[in-house]
Amino acid sequence: MLDKVAFSGVRFAYGDQPILQNFDLRVAKGEFISLIGPSGIGKSTLFQLIAGLLQPEQGSITLNGARSENRLGMVGYMPQRDALLPWRTVVENAALPLEIKGVAKKEAQDRVRSELPRYGLHEWADAYPAELSGGMRQRVSFLRALLSDTDIMLLDEPFSSLDGITRMELQEWLMEMWQETGSTMLMITHDIDEAILLADRVIVLNGKPIEKPVELAVNVERPRTTAHRNRAEFLALREQIWELLRQNASKSPAGREA
Repeated sequence: MLDKVAFSGVRFAYGDQPILQNFDLRVAKGEFISLIGPSGIGKSTLFQLIAGLLQPEQGSITLNGARSENRLGMVGYMPQRDALLPWRTVVENAALPLEIKGVAKKEAQDRVRSELPRYGLHEWADAYPAELSGGMRQRVSFLRALLSDTDIMLLDEPFSSLDGITRMELQEWLMEMWQETGSTMLMITHDIDEAILLADRVIVLNGKPIEKPVELAVNVERPRTTAHRNRAEFLALREQIWELLRQNASKSPAGREA
């Protein structure tokens, strides 16, 4: 099967601070991958490398089986904060990537309007971001990322700023969108339950530099709901991930001092 995203022997450092060393990762078409690890370990750096905002010092990064240093615009990126432009409506915000690609304004907005019903936003087409709830703003952000016309999506802690109830609602909503679109998704999260609930595999990033991430298959049947958090296999995997994170913390300089 064709790898949608692949790292092979990648090395990257910020000056004399190594982040990745001989790093390998394979993500198959249509797969949902969760990346979890301590703050500052390099999760967002991984996304910047995939998106082409950074380049590896050694090794290669391929998208859709092709190696390219010019990866800008080849992936959809949904950040922690929705980054919606306050002076643009829902339709205008979501249409932005199409306009950047040269699609005529009316055509871009017509396409957005046709998509709004499945995002629960059709009644808010002409509303401004200040009129929307946090969950609605994240839906607009997700739609905007999808309209970049790529089937590779990078989700950087997309629900971290939301309250608990809204977060759980959007987790189930995201699972539905992933199944509908068939997109390949990589998500950064600090929430172990969220990582397990959404993903086919959880990648635990540890070590400085990151060299051999631990890959864990999520053997919890789909479709999933938040009720699956109480399944025995879910709880066992949660404990396994937590133990890996604790081990990593104990090996850090702060952990040794403690």
